[in-house]
Amino acid sequence: MIADLKKRAMHRTKILEGQLRGLGKMIEDEEYCVDIITQSLAIQKSLRSLNKLLVENHLRTHVTDMFAAGGDQQQQAVEELLRVYELNNNRSE
Repeated sequence: MIADLKKRAMHRTKILEGQLRGLGKMIEDEEYCVDIITQSLAIQKSLRSLNKLLVENHLRTHVTDMFAAGGDQQQQAVEELLRVYELNNNRSE
């Protein structure tokens, strides 16, 4: 991984860990449902931010190399990106 992106991704995972612990405590303490939902939505936003970093790293490293290699490697890169795109679209339904 690119050092800066790795550092930012690791920072994001630590934030997510804290958010998830907080969400579990909120559920355990039977806090107000809207507050729990708000926390859950914040976690989802953090996950989207992490995914963006991971996709950026993949594009800047693996995909660049695969396109440079051409042929089957290039086709594989296109298929991977389409799978990620489809996963994202299926998630938002």
